[in-house]
Amino acid sequence: MRKINYIIFVFSLLTIIGCNRNSYKSGSNISQATGWKINSDGSNFNYNTKFKGQKNAPGMIFIKGGTFVKGNSKDNVLLDWNNSPTQQFVRSFYIEETEVTNIMYLEYVDWLKKMYAKDDELKNIYLTALPDTLVWRNPLGFNEDMVNNYLRHPAFQNHPVVGVSWHQANNFSKWRTNRVNERILIEEGYISDSVTKLNLSFNTKTYLLDPKSTYNGTISTFLDNSPENDDEKKFSSIEDGILLPEYRLPTETEWEYAALGLEELRSGNNYRGKKKFPWDGEYTRSENKRNVGDQLANFKLGKGDYGGIAGWSQTGSGITTSVRSYPPNSYGLYGMAGNVAEWVADVYRPIIDDEANDFNYFRGNIFNKPLINDEGKTTTVSRENFKDQYEILPNGRLLIKNIPGDLVQIPLDSLDLMRTNYTSSDNRNYRDGDLESSRNFGLVGEKSKMYNSPEDNQINSTSLISNESRVYKGGSWLDRSYYLDPAQRRFLPEYMTTNFIGFRCAMSYLGEDKSSPKRRRR
Repeated sequence: MRKINYIIFVFSLLTIIGCNRNSYKSGSNISQATGWKINSDGSNFNYNTKFKGQKNAPGMIFIKGGTFVKGNSKDNVLLDWNNSPTQQFVRSFYIEETEVTNIMYLEYVDWLKKMYAKDDELKNIYLTALPDTLVWRNPLGFNEDMVNNYLRHPAFQNHPVVGVSWHQANNFSKWRTNRVNERILIEEGYISDSVTKLNLSFNTKTYLLDPKSTYNGTISTFLDNSPENDDEKKFSSIEDGILLPEYRLPTETEWEYAALGLEELRSGNNYRGKKKFPWDGEYTRSENKRNVGDQLANFKLGKGDYGGIAGWSQTGSGITTSVRSYPPNSYGLYGMAGNVAEWVADVYRPIIDDEANDFNYFRGNIFNKPLINDEGKTTTVSRENFKDQYEILPNGRLLIKNIPGDLVQIPLDSLDLMRTNYTSSDNRNYRDGDLESSRNFGLVGEKSKMYNSPEDNQINSTSLISNESRVYKGGSWLDRSYYLDPAQRRFLPEYMTTNFIGFRCAMSYLGEDKSSPKRRRR
């Protein structure tokens, strides 16, 4: 009898469990919220539930985020106060393995030349992208060979590009984003490769927000995978997860974190000490037995000494070297100490306001939104409104803010700013220490004069700091070893160019950190 009761009990229990399991089906094609089917024929709800993580973009290296001390943590020889140490946290991101080289930048300008150089209305797009090769000139030096050859001669094709402004570096990053994502769409079958034979410009943001406006509204001609009905044409969307985030300049915090390469100092959940250079050690020479005594970066050794004596060169050719001439840091990044300094995204201020933010710190946010026309659609740059994209810079050079196919962006209005986390579209001067940042500014009503306000007498102005001042990091072939320290920071107007500043790109990482350990449930 007991045996029969036991069998009945077990059978009843299995029946209950089976009913509970079948009452709500689970799986990647069943909604966890409603139980309805998704990702099926006839369903209007389609999502990529099998996303396996962001793909590595061309040239990028993954940097796992974490906390670190940003700023000067070693000897302050020059008594600078603009890099006081602060504790910061950085999210995981990608950064380029090397600086952008001459051959990489030539691909960009040659593409622009092919697209726009023969068009009188649009040829300035190509002309404004050209690096300033005259940066090599010196009133008391013979450098005409560099003026004429450095950018285009194959002898320098793997050297870092110089003579580019912050604006030009930004525009290169935008172009690179669009070319990479256009290639992905072609490989995934969303766009025919025949589009590459025509002078049509692809823009990622336009494609995601208003795909039918892509290629000046002619994208339907290049869709291989869509039905004849225009309303049912198949476009990739952000929910598919196949397009990459934008290439961009790294923030100062990202660049410094990546340059330090603190990974090699980690012991458990702590760092064993601090680093002065991207390599582990107190000196600029290698302590490795294989190459002991060799310099680990390309920099100026001393007065009149850019590379040692003949036959015993220590740092290279006296100018820049190829981007992989010296060993990488622990992340596999080349040239984070010498060769050329590098533009970063941040607007310069001496103060790092860690009281306002200590997470992904960045100064320079300008929040915009797409311009919506009377038909409720986004507005793109075209021949008709292209002249609105011109801007004359203080040094007389021309800036093209957007090219045909790009979205037209406008500042946020008062309704957009009714928020608790920000109250201005332009946040470059947010809490930067001037009167406008003070608690009583609303009562006083007087704007700050500390950053070259037009109300100031320009003759007596002494500060070079403005909303156009951008940070550049790292040492160069023209600098002494002091600037090889990743904590050092300098600035220059965003429209200026030099023969010792280049750049590299970065990219955000979307999702959970790679190889994150699974935490045990308590």
